[in-house]
Amino acid sequence: MSRPRLDVAEVLRRYQDEYLAAHGVSPQQRRVLRDLIACRTAALGGHLRRCQACGHEQIAYNSCRNRHCPKCQGQKQAHWLEAQRANLLDVPYYHIVFTLPEALGPLALQNKRTLYGLLFRAAAETLQTIARDERHLGARIGFTAVLHTWGQRLEHHPHVHCVVPAGGLCPDGQRWILARAGFFLPVRVLSRLFRGKYLAYLREAYQAGYLVLAGRLKGLAQSCAWQAFLAPLYTMDWVVYAKPPFGSPEQVLKYLAQYTHRVAISNRRLLSLEDGQVAFRYKDYRRGQRECVMRLTAVEFMRRFLLHVLPKGFVRIRHYGFLANRCRRDNLRLCRRLLGWLAPPGPEPTLAPDAAACEGHTRCPACRQAPMLIVAKLPPSRAGPNHAA
Repeated sequence: MSRPRLDVAEVLRRYQDEYLAAHGVSPQQRRVLRDLIACRTAALGGHLRRCQACGHEQIAYNSCRNRHCPKCQGQKQAHWLEAQRANLLDVPYYHIVFTLPEALGPLALQNKRTLYGLLFRAAAETLQTIARDERHLGARIGFTAVLHTWGQRLEHHPHVHCVVPAGGLCPDGQRWILARAGFFLPVRVLSRLFRGKYLAYLREAYQAGYLVLAGRLKGLAQSCAWQAFLAPLYTMDWVVYAKPPFGSPEQVLKYLAQYTHRVAISNRRLLSLEDGQVAFRYKDYRRGQRECVMRLTAVEFMRRFLLHVLPKGFVRIRHYGFLANRCRRDNLRLCRRLLGWLAPPGPEPTLAPDAAACEGHTRCPACRQAPMLIVAKLPPSRAGPNHAA
């Protein structure tokens, strides 16, 4: 597969100064700029490889490993998905999405750690509460949740993707309860409970003084303004979307791969950078996923891209219920026993070596006969990322 002709790092490299002159950045955003610009350049150092047969030499520069970097997610995704093979059950899976209303967007941008954390909490508790209800499933479920904060056009659009086995353990743990064919949990009920839980937790955060209210949100520090801000959120419909079940567990893994380590925009969606404008592809879901082209100034493109930088240490992939990290292995063993299914041993990982951790087994691109072995390590360039080759 050929490399894209344009990447996000090139936009950042060329327009960083112009952007910084017009916009302030957080320490985390500044680090993202620095890491992505330096990624796979001489600024981070690398390795010199040489073919043992024909003598062909090749330099491989190190990756930045920043989780917001489009270049670095493929390797992380491959390792993560390989580990998830052991967590799959031989049952149908559903995909459920919980989305924050647009009105909460400005508040979320000023309080990412708090409001994104509440999004996870409210979505997880909603799923587990409705699933435990005897009127619906009456079971203890498990699921994986992944946070995305963007839409196709890079606008701010916080939502959580949940991938859920279609069933769960009965309260006494003695049998597996399978969901009805083609149906998991009622979306309208999920939506209303999600709304109630999220707003209750948001009120608690406000009363405890956990929220930053600055700029145009400064007025919300007044109780009457805060109540007026919340009032319409209680009456609007909150979007919860449930997709039909997947096929085999392998299809579940492939589907997960689309979401787990995705960043706001991939390099392959970029089309051009001309006259200070970035053109990129996006899908218009309101028009049947029609593929369209958007053009933004490079500075506006950077602004939108940096909207999605997460707080340091914020966990964007979380596991709940019987898939929670602390008890996952024992619970999966119980689930498989109740399902009458034993997990076959998974295949050995066959992952492409990363440039920063390569053991020297890449085949020579010139003669295609012998391996390329690392013969020297290259120290980071003192010139810095802006001057790196």
